Amino acid sequence: NLAVNGPPASLGVDPTKLTKGIDKAVPPPKLPEKNRSTEKKGMRHILLEQGPEGLAKAVREHKGLLVMDTTWRDAHQSLLATRMRTQELVRCADATNIALANAFSLEMFGGATFDVAMRFLHECPWKRLETLREKVPDIPFQMLLRGANAVGYTNYADNVVYKFCEEAQKSGVDVFRVFDSLNYLENLKLGVDAAGKSGGFVEGTMSYTGDVSDPSKGKYNLEYYMKLADDLVEMGVHSLAIKDMAGLLTPKATKMLVSALREQHPDLPIHVHTHDTAGSGVASMIAAAEAGADIVDGAIDAMSGMTSQPSLGAIAATLRGTDLDTGLDQQDIAALNTYWENVRSLYAPFESGQLSGSSDVYEHEIPGGQYTNLLFQSKQLGLTEKWPEIKRKYAEANIVLGDIPKVTPSSKVVGDLAQFMVAQNLDAKDILDQAETLAFPDSVVNYLRGDIGIPPGGFPEPLRSKVLQGRGLEPINGRPGASLKPYDFDKERAGLTKRYGEKYITEKDLLSYALYPTVFEEWKDFEEIYGDVERLPTHIFLSPMVVGEEIELDLGPGFSQVVRLVSIGDVSETGTRMCLFEVNGEQTYVGVTDTSVEGAGAVREKAKGPGQVGSPMPGVVVSLKVKAGDKVKEGETVATLSAMKMETSIPATASGTVERVVVNVGDKVEGDDLMVEIK
Repeated sequence: NLAVNGPPASLGVDPTKLTKGIDKAVPPPKLPEKNRSTEKKGMRHILLEQGPEGLAKAVREHKGLLVMDTTWRDAHQSLLATRMRTQELVRCADATNIALANAFSLEMFGGATFDVAMRFLHECPWKRLETLREKVPDIPFQMLLRGANAVGYTNYADNVVYKFCEEAQKSGVDVFRVFDSLNYLENLKLGVDAAGKSGGFVEGTMSYTGDVSDPSKGKYNLEYYMKLADDLVEMGVHSLAIKDMAGLLTPKATKMLVSALREQHPDLPIHVHTHDTAGSGVASMIAAAEAGADIVDGAIDAMSGMTSQPSLGAIAATLRGTDLDTGLDQQDIAALNTYWENVRSLYAPFESGQLSGSSDVYEHEIPGGQYTNLLFQSKQLGLTEKWPEIKRKYAEANIVLGDIPKVTPSSKVVGDLAQFMVAQNLDAKDILDQAETLAFPDSVVNYLRGDIGIPPGGFPEPLRSKVLQGRGLEPINGRPGASLKPYDFDKERAGLTKRYGEKYITEKDLLSYALYPTVFEEWKDFEEIYGDVERLPTHIFLSPMVVGEEIELDLGPGFSQVVRLVSIGDVSETGTRMCLFEVNGEQTYVGVTDTSVEGAGAVREKAKGPGQVGSPMPGVVVSLKVKAGDKVKEGETVATLSAMKMETSIPATASGTVERVVVNVGDKVEGDDLMVEIK
């Protein structure tokens, strides 16, 4: 299918950056040979032996600055649309476990990585976590938890959030960075409680916006953050985190905020996170360390800068030989950096096209993780030339919505409204004047209703009242998820087991379904057709094979296949191209529907007469049991269809010889579409 139709548009590949038949797997990093101490215990061993309180104490007593590496999560989420596949992480895991042994943690789970793994990469996010945990036993794994939203974009029943944290901790997550997109305390408390009950180390997180060093910036002053920190400490968190999702922390603001927090909470670790959009990230992290922060975030150099985190190598080099020395070896960092330079070249089709930092972030405040995605969405909507205007409208939309912290899911609300304003040529006055009748994006209406919580200072009025009254909606009072009924895991487990089989549904699959039911079903349906594509080499997953190309597929210990694409046939009258492959020297033909022909207006025949086997309902062809020339008996299964959340066997309508098979595996069909003709 890839060879005929190329990567699906939903994957977001830039076709002009594909290099067919050239890129190969990037070899693992090779660290310099040297004598390495095995006596010092890393942070994970302290956590396992002494618990979260013991880890917090060890962090405060640690000499020098600790770091968290974001390369495995936020860095590629910010630079490469979260498209990093598991195999690139696994390939460098052994070296990372050694090179970053002195690190506080590796961020590698949560945020957008959870749904993207299933939605676009067709991988299991839980399998990624558990595979990497086995490879990296010595460094704590950290995840980003969206409070009551878990790893989703909406509210879930409380028992879903608790069960998610429990399973995440069992699978290998050590540190939970818990935040809420509006700093809404009730949502934060649920996330803190769920993460704490799992046994994890809990970072109570403040989503930073505004500028504490500028009194004219309004409500987000030093007093606001000090009160928020006090509230988090009362919840029982093990450390405080500042999450600067847009890179708004200047060195001056960083020093003010961290110094005040350190003075007020002398025994609690402080962890600072920023993005390097404006180019001042390294300076701000140095300022944080000098002001008393225990941990700062950075990314391997090749995955740092711009909308990602500041350079880990630069932070380490700047502090080398000082009281804040990170203990990271420059040669080890260089070896990892070489690996990631090559990997980033492999993922060039996902680059946003951004070539430098942009100091206008202090005006528009777009989060680093959203910046590249918003740029991509703008291209999809045909608004590329209006990108500067979208940034201006983002700032305007933020004020319209009440000047709120902007991080998933609240950032999506602001981004959706900004694009709506650009597309409809609206300004703030138009929004307020026409609030009752404008066809706002659902995310905006849901926010104003109270679906994601209450923003600092309350909702903007009279906008909120106008929008709700114009739609006959009642506002949600208090924590949105508090009124949700507990999720019926037993009922949903029974339904999934019936559909997919007991051995294919684990407790973690059940959670994935609870969080993203449609995404989970589409991923499982995809697997039914194409199998486990996680095994495909990335250069093939992204840049489909060309005629004459040969690859070796690793299908498990001691089992591999050499696959060569021999030819791709012309399009038949049914829109099919026959692909000839050699698999370990044996020829095999695979029929694939050319979607470019289908999209040009081809209409499927309908099954009408005797011997014509039609689809009983809309669905996807999962398997074909016959080919032209085969003898069949009436009632014998000729194909399998996935439809209406179940698999359906399609029987032959007559006995005879198969004259035509007019569909291919993976094709979507409607009711009564002709599939097989029997003579």
